[in-house]
Amino acid sequence: MNKSIVYFTKEISPDSLIKIYQKLGKELKGKVGVKISTGEPGGHNYLKPELIGKLVKKLNATIIECNTAYPGRRNTTEAHLQAIEEHGFTKIAQVDLMDSEGELEIPADGRHLKVDIVGGHLKNYDSILNLAHFKGHAMGGFGGVIKNQSIGIASSGGKAYIHTAGATRSPDELWDKLPAQNDFLESMAEAAKAVADYMHGNILYVDVMNNLSVDCDCDSHPEDPCMADIGILASTDPVALDQACIDKIWSSNDPGRDHFIARVERQNGRHILPYAETIGLGSRNYELKDIDID
Repeated sequence: MNKSIVYFTKEISPDSLIKIYQKLGKELKGKVGVKISTGEPGGHNYLKPELIGKLVKKLNATIIECNTAYPGRRNTTEAHLQAIEEHGFTKIAQVDLMDSEGELEIPADGRHLKVDIVGGHLKNYDSILNLAHFKGHAMGGFGGVIKNQSIGIASSGGKAYIHTAGATRSPDELWDKLPAQNDFLESMAEAAKAVADYMHGNILYVDVMNNLSVDCDCDSHPEDPCMADIGILASTDPVALDQACIDKIWSSNDPGRDHFIARVERQNGRHILPYAETIGLGSRNYELKDIDID
């Protein structure tokens, strides 16, 4: 069985982001969107403009995001745009809140989701750099490129739809219709697969393993990082990439690893990886290539 290639560098810098992107050997063409989490105001662990700006400019890309489904500073377009400006992203690129003018249904063929509801502007993009901050997550256990492509590209209503495994599109009903945990995790994988299919594979994937908190960048009061920074990993395969990041955590001798692992295990977070493999999003079978020793 062929192994997916996952590239790794310990260096976390603007230049190393460009270097590892180039190692992927595939050019993102046409109108390029860079999907990040712009971070909830009050949070401090999100990927900073100073780190990602050089790569975003090299790609002549637009930063793409969608509004949230929970109360906060990013659940309306007006408030979200203000938060984006406060965090400095408008200084490095144009920013497009893809659901600011409506939603788009794209096909999904999953156990839970028959459609994925994304920001309507997704149709304007030819290719995507899925640039995720790898971290823990209160509901998913962990968040990497699969979460960034599923919850992250979903509209506000689409987020509610994924979180409830297809039970509702209303953010107001989300918390009353939460499904079994594995159903939620599987719905995330199905939504990520829908986006990959819609983009015809024109997506590259990067996980930055810094500021390793057990809390997501969507938390306005996240716990401080519990582990030292690990590095940057990249692949053309999102499942291999998130699996490699999980393996980095599990194999670490960092004193904070047990705390991080406890968050992942509490939510059965790793279940998303074999399920994503089963539905054809990617493979957990990978080869790690350290570009620092090339």
